Amino acid sequence: MYLTRHSTPDQPRWALNGSWLPPEFSLSRLLATPLDEARKSLSELATSEPTGEAPLLPPIETDQEVWASGVTYLSSRMAREAESQSKDVYQKVYEAERPELFFKATGWRVKGHQQPIRVRADSAWDVPEPELTLVLTRHGEILGYTVGNDVSSRSIEGENPLYLPQAKVYDGSCALGPGIRIADQSELSDLPIRLEILRLGETAFKGETRTSQIKRPFSQLADFLVRELDQPNGAFLMTGTGVVPSEAFTLNSGDRVRIDIDGLVLENPVD
Repeated sequence: MYLTRHSTPDQPRWALNGSWLPPEFSLSRLLATPLDEARKSLSELATSEPTGEAPLLPPIETDQEVWASGVTYLSSRMAREAESQSKDVYQKVYEAERPELFFKATGWRVKGHQQPIRVRADSAWDVPEPELTLVLTRHGEILGYTVGNDVSSRSIEGENPLYLPQAKVYDGSCALGPGIRIADQSELSDLPIRLEILRLGETAFKGETRTSQIKRPFSQLADFLVRELDQPNGAFLMTGTGVVPSEAFTLNSGDRVRIDIDGLVLENPVD
């Protein structure tokens, strides 16, 4: 099953497998229920005519938060160590029982497929971070996933790890889409993740990894997110990046970022 959210003349509206769901359908209500109930209710929902050319919106509502995981791939740990003046911080968190989790965006701040992302004007080194993003019920159960782009300032984070919120959270720094693929956790264990950055119509960077390279189980990341932190309308959790451009590369205005996770493609221009 595949959920998408669209712009309509009246209000944002959800679709299932390319056909409209009832106007009253709410992702928040769906994610507020236990996983088995949520899956059952989705399979029983009545759909109507196809969506046609209705523009896509980010597959998230204003009531959900987006959180992110750091240093979950070895390549990410090595890149953070290379950029940072406090290298041991990243080695310690990579090896620790407790993962690094940080707030990324509220639902209304998220950009969708083909909507522009940004780099900070006060940053000299910026990169996209392609990440499988879990869609979680309020109990931290995995309903499915979408494609996420955790746009980041490596220069600001590298200067001081305490600057992480400024490196990660700003206008245009979070994109999700194009929709939500409903999937069991077992289906997420070895998905390909591909990143391509286009500049003036040519490939400026290309890289790939697989979710099997992540150090931590997705369920562990989800469990830590809802530990002592209620998510009454569900949540989105980026699971970290295993594709890191070299120190010689930085995003520029006019680039296009294309992330492909097992055929689910999120593409954004860079303002």
